Amino acid sequence: MVAHIGSWLLRWKWVIVAFGFLALIGAWWVFRPEKLWINQKVNEPAPFASSTDPQPLYTGRLEGKAHQTSGRATIYKTADGKQYLRLTDFSTSNGPDVHVLLAQSDDENLKQEIVKGQLDSVELGPLKGNQGDQNYDLPVTVDLQKYNAAVIYCERFHAVFGVAKLEQF
Repeated sequence: MVAHIGSWLLRWKWVIVAFGFLALIGAWWVFRPEKLWINQKVNEPAPFASSTDPQPLYTGRLEGKAHQTSGRATIYKTADGKQYLRLTDFSTSNGPDVHVLLAQSDDENLKQEIVKGQLDSVELGPLKGNQGDQNYDLPVTVDLQKYNAAVIYCERFHAVFGVAKLEQF
């Protein structure tokens, strides 16, 4: 019986090796481990539409959930009416497919590290860097009374890296 299994393995070893190799490539493509070790520092200046300073509307401290995250999230309004979210003294872990969102602060999903189901949110864009000061334009139609939390969110694993409840300045 053992000889029979051994001869079967010899005949099929290249097929088994090929499937194993394809499985390793597939696992690499899904998890992209090389993206987990990149640290990107960003230091964008605050955008100014004119010589007058933008007015802060809402602000809040980022608190880590699934990963250690810190810094301040502030929503500013420029003299011409444009609004943007600015992350200052920002730091978080790096991960694949991390985005900046606005969400409802009372959403039960934000109290957990992993979101189960759908997160009602407004997408502001992919995270520019896991350290430093950065800016994200807000859509003109965003309701800041409803979407009053800044969220650092990993879309691939549905993980909440950090949340800042935004309160009126």
